[in-house]
Amino acid sequence: MAVAIAWGDLAGLYGKLVGGIGFGVVLGRMVPATVPKGLGWFLFWIGVPVSCVAFIRRADLSVGAPVAVGAAWIAIAIAGSATAIWLLGTPHGRRLNRAEQGSLIIAALFGNTGYLGFPVILALVGDHAFGWALFFDLFGTVLGAYCLGPMVAAWLSGRSQNLWQSILAGLGNPTFLGAIAGVLLQKSPWPVAVDRGLQGFAWAVVATALVLIGMRLSRWRPRRSLAKVWPSLLIKLAIVPLGLGIILRGGGVASPLLLTAVLQGSMPPAFATLVLAEAYDLDRELAVTAIAVGICVILLLLPLWLWAFG
Repeated sequence: MAVAIAWGDLAGLYGKLVGGIGFGVVLGRMVPATVPKGLGWFLFWIGVPVSCVAFIRRADLSVGAPVAVGAAWIAIAIAGSATAIWLLGTPHGRRLNRAEQGSLIIAALFGNTGYLGFPVILALVGDHAFGWALFFDLFGTVLGAYCLGPMVAAWLSGRSQNLWQSILAGLGNPTFLGAIAGVLLQKSPWPVAVDRGLQGFAWAVVATALVLIGMRLSRWRPRRSLAKVWPSLLIKLAIVPLGLGIILRGGGVASPLLLTAVLQGSMPPAFATLVLAEAYDLDRELAVTAIAVGICVILLLLPLWLWAFG
């Protein structure tokens, strides 16, 4: 029954993803650059933390949460291993300069498990799985992007990086504060009107996040970098979720937790790829191209992961 429900929700999810991101692309070409910047600020500091409180109230925070965290780091390990083999063992990988290598490594390591992953999980698995998706994102993607990501970028750019500063920055992420508040308030009784209003706000944040993705992609133009990103995207969008699903299923993990982890592991490169590329002078064009193409390709692969691990 769970698989039938997921397949039935897939068309609705595609409508929301294409509609939200497409509207953002159109809007992004009409408004000044300060609008997406301000929208990103609102989501980062207010929208996403408050929505965490709302969704956690209906989430399952049972034994599956540690499994979700472990799955996140298994996914990062698979991506790191496959990327190392590609860069060191193939002529294509060895021809890339260090700036290009840095952008493509980070693109393969970290997925958009927040702004894009949360809507996918909520639509295809249900709000009871939000806790697992959140733990995958916070203790996998966010910590990895803030700690491991800067280390990789600093090494390839020739800069030093303070590990403890990176860890503190990751733990100071407002989403962490929202998650902690959500856990503390999960069982507290609230008036029905307040709870419904909070849920409505949370779903509005999900829709806004999709619009923001489109706005940030509105000025992307594919150029020379298009051919270079495919090996990295193959790792991120195919090898990682397939390997993760096989490992978790072999370890006895069943759906819906299995499907949640695989879908989070299949998400396209995170926006942290571009943030780190800009901060450490890596290849910005490759970073943007990996993000844009990855979002398009994931629409083709979601049915595969539903069929294989639903």
